[in-house]
Amino acid sequence: MRTFMAMTIAATAGLVLAGCGQDQGSTKTSPRSGGAQAAGVWAAGSSTVFPFAARVAENFARKHPGLGSPRIESLGTGGGIKAFCSGAGPGSPDVANASRPMKPSEFEDCQKNGVTDIIEIKFGYDGIVIANAKDGAAYDLQLADIYKALAKEFLAGTPNGAKTWADVRGGLPADRIQVYGPPPTSGTRDAFLELAMTPGAEAVPAVKALKGSDKDRFEALSKTLREDGGWVDSGENDNAILQTLTRTPGSLGVFGYSFLEQNPDAVKGAKINGVSPTVATIADGSYPLSRSLYLYVKKARVGVTPGLREYLQEFTSDAASGRGGYLQDRGLIPLPPADHEANKAAVTSLTPMAKPGA
Repeated sequence: MRTFMAMTIAATAGLVLAGCGQDQGSTKTSPRSGGAQAAGVWAAGSSTVFPFAARVAENFARKHPGLGSPRIESLGTGGGIKAFCSGAGPGSPDVANASRPMKPSEFEDCQKNGVTDIIEIKFGYDGIVIANAKDGAAYDLQLADIYKALAKEFLAGTPNGAKTWADVRGGLPADRIQVYGPPPTSGTRDAFLELAMTPGAEAVPAVKALKGSDKDRFEALSKTLREDGGWVDSGENDNAILQTLTRTPGSLGVFGYSFLEQNPDAVKGAKINGVSPTVATIADGSYPLSRSLYLYVKKARVGVTPGLREYLQEFTSDAASGRGGYLQDRGLIPLPPADHEANKAAVTSLTPMAKPGA
């Protein structure tokens, strides 16, 4: 979700941070055009993964100054995977950063474009939070509340008429329903629809009944957000959402847990089904809006792109994504030790993934 204007951070690191919508970050341009040899690792995708990947790239650049400077782009999960799958050569990213699993349709696009051996690395967890300004009202939302507040149509053919959260359920704040969140290209948006809106729809008996009788209609009702100002697409920029929450009393925002953890003096997270978003509740799955984070890697580029193997080794190292590692300081929820060790082994074995859902 996070948009970062193209900029260079310190000549010694040489890390390029390119924002969605900027020429430098467009999937139509290559940071390695003009030569057959790759000029350093190129990773693109999830804005939630962005700060973790950027930190790894900084450490990598300091340790391996002769292997090229990693380029990390925030395009959203969908945009990153699309660029990743656009071709097997140096004109497309080596790595797709994702805040959800790759979809079967995306995997098929990769195959069609010659990206045939893909390594999947799940490197940690994150939670999606619904937050408001620190001095705002306290929210304890049920999943059904989220659906009733944000669905374009509460029931088939019935436009959502709820104006305030108190209209949704008695006892909730009387603040106007105005939620700022990620656009359709964002993995955070996809995960929010899957983890919050769909189970929220299932908690409404009349809507749940459609799941068996009219699955397409159920999908449309559960995953179509309001377009009347109740939900506002805010681009790939969590910083902008944070600023909006502090400037717009009563508004709420949807973004990754790491941003909540990094800004505790500005915003606070709502409870979901009575559970607060914390490291512990995200790691054990008791917080309903928990999700996994992924790297997708082109096996064919390992050994071709200078530093790609070393970058992956750095990302999956104990010092980075292990418990107590420097990514945990950035808000990453580490994997259990056994899964973390499996990640390190995956970087060595480079075993391609199967088609999702197969």
